[in-house]
Amino acid sequence: MSEIETLFGVLRQSADEGVVDMLQRMVREAPDHALNRMNALDLAARAGLDEERVVAGLLHAVQLGMAEMTWSVICPSCAGVLSANKSLKTLNSPHYHCAFCAAGYETTLDNLVEVTFTISPRVRKIAAHNPDELSLADYYRQIFWSSAIDLPPDLETLLREVTLETFDLPPGERAILSLHVPEGTLIVFDPVTHTAQFLQIKGEETSERQNLSMIFNKAETPAEAITLRPGPLRLALDNRTDGRVLPAVWVANPVLDALLTRRKPALTAKRLLTNQTFRDLYRTDTLAIGQRLKILSLTFLFSDLRDSTGLYEHVGDLVAFDLVNEHFRLLQEIIASERGAIVKTIGDAVMATFETPDRAIAAAIRMREAMSELGAERQYQGLLLKMGIHEGSCLAVTLNGQQDYFGQTVNIASRVQGLAASRAIVVTEQVVEHVDTKTLLEAGGLIPTRRSVALSGIADRVSVYEIP
Repeated sequence: MSEIETLFGVLRQSADEGVVDMLQRMVREAPDHALNRMNALDLAARAGLDEERVVAGLLHAVQLGMAEMTWSVICPSCAGVLSANKSLKTLNSPHYHCAFCAAGYETTLDNLVEVTFTISPRVRKIAAHNPDELSLADYYRQIFWSSAIDLPPDLETLLREVTLETFDLPPGERAILSLHVPEGTLIVFDPVTHTAQFLQIKGEETSERQNLSMIFNKAETPAEAITLRPGPLRLALDNRTDGRVLPAVWVANPVLDALLTRRKPALTAKRLLTNQTFRDLYRTDTLAIGQRLKILSLTFLFSDLRDSTGLYEHVGDLVAFDLVNEHFRLLQEIIASERGAIVKTIGDAVMATFETPDRAIAAAIRMREAMSELGAERQYQGLLLKMGIHEGSCLAVTLNGQQDYFGQTVNIASRVQGLAASRAIVVTEQVVEHVDTKTLLEAGGLIPTRRSVALSGIADRVSVYEIP
């Protein structure tokens, strides 16, 4: 048996069978670019598999050294990769700038950072393992653009419609391009160094040669747009890096606009941080000590067993211990199935996160019913949960040696849970007003009851809702 067959055999012990079959088939038959920066959500959609199982399978493949994980900062406008990182620990800039779009963005984990997977050379060697050997079209497909852009199969043909000239310039070399520039907006752009120069071509056409020089290096220096007239242009290119650059003269036209707006779902850093398999595998090695990454919207659920002390007194330590452990197992199972993850447990309490409020509500309703069923099964009707849910911005941090969250949103969620009576689910207005939450509650015939409360540490009174 080969090493690859052995690795896939080990992977089958922890990953979904259908996911392993898909990966094994891809390694055997897929073109090189399909195995580079794989989009977990797109793979799931194409194969008709559950997204969470595909994500889990890829995470286990990374753990076995069969794949590599990349955390890419992407431009929301053009979907270009602004920074590719092997770990969140190296994502340490508060802002990123896209030279191609001449725009800057605050670093957040919601939609600015995507996570992709590349097959390891030990499983199969692909062209992207040596990006300096890729053609211009393949470099854009596999290195510059993120997995969130829906590129056509024949990208090279489309690129010819939006470029005047392209050049492959080796390290330390210079070149001169002579071209005729038409009226309109042009962009001289290199995807390797992310260097861009905008050209506004307007006015009467000239027969005199115009000159423009560009230097490619590692320094990010946004340049002002240059105005030229239609006509001949002498473009001098100087590569001062230790690798090749791939400058091209782009034409801003409807074809380019249409290309840049093609999108498909991608696995965001926020979603991966709320994945239970990821938390189980990377609980203590996600963020650096002192690192703080912003999330604009995350939903927190806190749950606690009602009168757990009374439980131990009523049924004894051994039975109570088994009940509490089973309660934790059921909660983790339900939370994971609703695309959430348990961040930590505090005594008999659970802190969990979800990508969206409706997932937290769905989990809470199922958790409440699961506790009732467990209580009936074990002949103890006092096994009741108190739950609180709140949504808002927060910071992803490392606390007590593991990945955690910090901020007022977390504090409010915890205090809202403290308002809950037994079997109650108390949520904030942000949660109830979410469009998918409204749909979920209406479908279940659930009408939340509103009340105004004062929360410790919050200046204004807060509207909370109890879900019957």
